[in-house]
Amino acid sequence: MQVFRIEISSWTASFRYPNMISGFQPTLRVPPISTICGLVSAAAGRLVTPKEFEFAYSFRYDCTAVDLETIYQFGLQGKPSLRNVTSNIMRREFLAMNRLLLYLNNRELAMAFNKPYFPLLLGRSGDLATVDSISQIELQAVKELNLAGTVVPFLGYRVASPIQALPTHFSNDFPRRNLGTQPFYILDWQHRGNYPLHHRGWHDTEHEIDLFWYDREVLPVYE
Repeated sequence: MQVFRIEISSWTASFRYPNMISGFQPTLRVPPISTICGLVSAAAGRLVTPKEFEFAYSFRYDCTAVDLETIYQFGLQGKPSLRNVTSNIMRREFLAMNRLLLYLNNRELAMAFNKPYFPLLLGRSGDLATVDSISQIELQAVKELNLAGTVVPFLGYRVASPIQALPTHFSNDFPRRNLGTQPFYILDWQHRGNYPLHHRGWHDTEHEIDLFWYDREVLPVYE
């Protein structure tokens, strides 16, 4: 199968656990699908949902670290103002020296990464990312996958890895609504398992990685 491979890198990345607002903010070890849709939307300059394209990805990082961050909290009573704002210190985990291999079957969306409409982010507004290369390649079909650095839907598969409920994308209204939330296996690239996933997928011979391919069959789109 011929696809477009976009190689993206960043110095820092952070993917927040949903609904976690404690004093310590950990990061997921792999970007969720909503981050992939956000990257494609930023490049295209419009909202792009999973119904428009098929994709696969693999993500890796060199190390993790923790930073101290000042946050500002607004009181719940009345309208926000400087009188009811307090500051606080939060410990936030992040990933360092990151690399994302993104595979798309849509030429128009892939070419948008040549000149992204909006800045590309791997997490927060400070996690700026760079497109290193865009190439058209041939993937080899495989019947079993040994995966790392990606997410896999929980339903229909059995994988020895953490599970987290994550949205696939967000709405374009305000406030934004998370859509397509479902459980996913989080496959850290550093913990490659010896469990072949019995699912038809693809192999990138240049980078020697297997890819879980997301299409409408394995990723129903929720509006």
